[in-house]
Amino acid sequence: MTRKLEDIKRILEEHKHELRARFGVRTMAIFGSYARGEEGELSDLDILVEFERPVGWEIVDLKDYLEFLLGVEIDLVTKNAAMSRKRFWEHIKGELVYV
Repeated sequence: MTRKLEDIKRILEEHKHELRARFGVRTMAIFGSYARGEEGELSDLDILVEFERPVGWEIVDLKDYLEFLLGVEIDLVTKNAAMSRKRFWEHIKGELVYV
């Protein structure tokens, strides 16, 4: 079953405080097929994340936690990494759906 964007946003909003406290998440935004309303049964969920502090392996824990919460495969990209790739950033910045 494919979750709808509004359901995903609601679930992430409900867990916003935990995501901040446990993983140091400052901001999150959805991009890609879900942001464009083009998701299908095999689509993964692309999430741009900005952290309040430097992270290491916590990013893997965050990915696992989000997949558990949302029931869909997640691709995480840090905001710093996305912005360092000018063409990639230009491609996604207009479709970001902040949570």
